[in-house]
Amino acid sequence: MNIRTLALAPALLIAMAFPALAERIPLNEISRYLNSLTTVTSAFTQINPDGTVSTGTVYIQRPGRVRFEYDNDRTLVLASGGNVAVFDAKSNSGPQQYPLSQTPLSIILDANVNLGRQGMVTGHSEQNNATVVTAQDPQRPQNGTIQMVFTAPTELRQWIITDDSGQKTTVILGEMAKGGSIPSSRFSIQAELGRR
Repeated sequence: MNIRTLALAPALLIAMAFPALAERIPLNEISRYLNSLTTVTSAFTQINPDGTVSTGTVYIQRPGRVRFEYDNDRTLVLASGGNVAVFDAKSNSGPQQYPLSQTPLSIILDANVNLGRQGMVTGHSEQNNATVVTAQDPQRPQNGTIQMVFTAPTELRQWIITDDSGQKTTVILGEMAKGGSIPSSRFSIQAELGRR
């Protein structure tokens, strides 16, 4: 070992003591990951546009189905059959309903997620050892955006939906249980109407 090598040794030890900065996860890897998700169950924390915080459990069954059960009240959000229904415990009327395609969450729930599509991704960066991807429906950019945060190895940690009026809703996921089966009835808007 020569003098020059000895002089470099402390620098190499210091470099090895710190983990390398996370690199941005490629879009094709994120698309592959999202397409590999079939069923997911996770606790979540939601930061609402007015700053209030809600918690609950989310059930995802790709493609096209999601159920948000909120703690502390009987609020429920269901997406199934191309529609979203919001059951508000404080409302005496039926659920508010609209097409799933009108929300950026449809990007995650799509049968074939392809973040490489022209005009879909508007931001792709590395921040605080996480990869942040901002996406929109290229055919309906007026419906808002979804900003997804992933850590390595590729794992979805949170998303922020910005709606057409600029209001932001953040959903932070807990430990995700992947796979397994979720009964179809849990995603049935009609079944839920019959229970209320």
